[in-house]
Amino acid sequence: MKKADIGVALYVLAAFVMLIVPIPSWLLDILLALNISIAFTIMFGCMFATEVLEMSFYPTVLLFTTIFRIALNVSSTRLILKTGNPGNVVQVFGNFVGGGDLTIGIIVFLILIIVQFMVINKGSERVAEVTARFTLDAMPGKQMAIDADLNTGAIDDEEAKKRRDKIQDESSFFGSMDGAVKYVKGDATAGLLISAVNIIGGLAMGMLRNGMEFQAALDKYVILTIGDGLVSQIPSLLISLSTGILVTKGSKDADFGTVLVSQLFGVPKVLYFVGSTVIALGILTPLNTILFLILGFSFIITARIMSGTLETAGIDSQIEAEEAAAEEIRQPENVTSLLQVDPIELEFGYGIIPLADVNQGGDLLDRVVMIRRQVALELGTVVPIIRLRDNIQLNPNQYIIKIKGIQVSEGEILFDHYMAMNPGYVEEEITGIPTFEPSFHLPAIWITENQRERAESMGYTVVDPPSIIATHLTEIIRQHIAELLSRQDVQGLVDNIKESNPVLVEELVPKLLGLGEIQKVLQNLLKEGISIRDLQTVFETLADYAATTRDTDILTEYTRQALKRAISSRFFPANETTSVLTLDPKIEQEIMGSVKQTEQGAYLTLDPDRTRKIIASAEAEIKKLEELGKNPIIITSPIVRMYFKRLTEDYFKDLIVISYNEIEANIELQSVGMVTA
Repeated sequence: MKKADIGVALYVLAAFVMLIVPIPSWLLDILLALNISIAFTIMFGCMFATEVLEMSFYPTVLLFTTIFRIALNVSSTRLILKTGNPGNVVQVFGNFVGGGDLTIGIIVFLILIIVQFMVINKGSERVAEVTARFTLDAMPGKQMAIDADLNTGAIDDEEAKKRRDKIQDESSFFGSMDGAVKYVKGDATAGLLISAVNIIGGLAMGMLRNGMEFQAALDKYVILTIGDGLVSQIPSLLISLSTGILVTKGSKDADFGTVLVSQLFGVPKVLYFVGSTVIALGILTPLNTILFLILGFSFIITARIMSGTLETAGIDSQIEAEEAAAEEIRQPENVTSLLQVDPIELEFGYGIIPLADVNQGGDLLDRVVMIRRQVALELGTVVPIIRLRDNIQLNPNQYIIKIKGIQVSEGEILFDHYMAMNPGYVEEEITGIPTFEPSFHLPAIWITENQRERAESMGYTVVDPPSIIATHLTEIIRQHIAELLSRQDVQGLVDNIKESNPVLVEELVPKLLGLGEIQKVLQNLLKEGISIRDLQTVFETLADYAATTRDTDILTEYTRQALKRAISSRFFPANETTSVLTLDPKIEQEIMGSVKQTEQGAYLTLDPDRTRKIIASAEAEIKKLEELGKNPIIITSPIVRMYFKRLTEDYFKDLIVISYNEIEANIELQSVGMVTA
């Protein structure tokens, strides 16, 4: 055990020992002095803590010190009633604080009790209650602010985690403080009751057992009781004061004394007014003129000194700023920061800034958070940080989307308008500004706020500008999610599944496959819109087949077959017959005959003329499906699927190619055409 643990355990144990075992007066003196020292330590610790979480165990400290003081009260009461000699500390407090006068001692004792009960305890209790309530109410807003900073790139994941932990610790601390202040209040109440018991018991013991006169018993036992009360109430008062300091400090990261002095005496104008007022009181009223003149001139001199100090500090800061700027110019340019490329960037003109500014009611940052959540649930991978920034070089209403520093798409919106799109069955047209929806390039119309209800009642799909940008950004992320999956991201996925399936990960990585090979398989799946959220199934399939082949394309096909339930549910609606295209078996044989295997992987050597005919046939059949409003899906044999997909992916971006082994047995399909040549 650590020495600190032993010390705390002995401190708490001593309290319980004192409740049961009588202790001599000399030991009581030592423990009372220790109690006063600990109270001062707590008070100064609270004063000079730069933030409340530096005293995060304060509620526990309150509990320990309270039980220790109560145990001291019990021990001193036992000595007062039994021997009439509770030790030097109690006697000195009783005689010295009251000046040897019974009446003065009682009055001082009552004043301490009133101050503690009515002022410090009550105020601290109320502040702790309100602070706890406000802290808990503010948690959602603080969490959203952290998410916004994280998505804009202002902070990294580590800093975001640190801030979230701090918010959680603050809410737990203030919630505990709300209840812990009751310890101090109860301790003061217990001390008052113990003092009353001491007086009554002392009079009874002195008169009935020791044969003392009433006045003699009163003088002796009341003085001792007051000393006992003071020696316990003064530490209690110090800890009550510490509690008040801590709960009123808030969570400001600042030194208590420095900030307090600078706020009170840091404005020369205030000190000039105070000095003039005090001097006027000394001259114009019967108050002590010399005293008030000295005090007033002291304030004026302090104001003059502070004014000079602030002026010097201002000049120094200006000189330091100029020197720093000059040094920045002189030193060679640090280009390392310019090499950093953000995975995803959304740049926009100044006209779109209100959509991203929370202070102006914009919710674009919240939508970006939801995009990352949506993609994680849909595809099973974490989207990198999306950096949002304004760009004055763009048109006011223009925005562009960059992937790894290269622009891949753009759009333009009208800030005070809505985009209305005809889903295909609305016959009546609505007037507006013709445009194209940026995500899918569908024809649309910009309409005003006044036209919105009418357009919706006619059947138009109406969306606001933030939704347009969010949808566009989501589609771009889906299209490029495969290249955004880095090896570091894969390592994170491996670490995540290792927590629940350590044996599986140990079998696969790195014995059978390296991190790069797993990355290639996952990228192949994501490229065709297959979710990798069921990572356990993916890894188990790779572990089954990696012993026989390390070709990532073949491993991808095995993995797709293992994920056929997910593939079927994604592309084939339940209880519906899906229209699909098939591939001519002769074409399949021709494709397989043109596959060449190399150490770097397989590739097609199909004749260009044959390729053009196959693409033309596929285009004609796909057009028929699209005219029927169906998604273009082509079904092939398992061995041909990846080669046919590779053959057509440059021509048909949205074409879905699925093998027979990737379809559940209960799926109903209808072939409406065949790709041939």
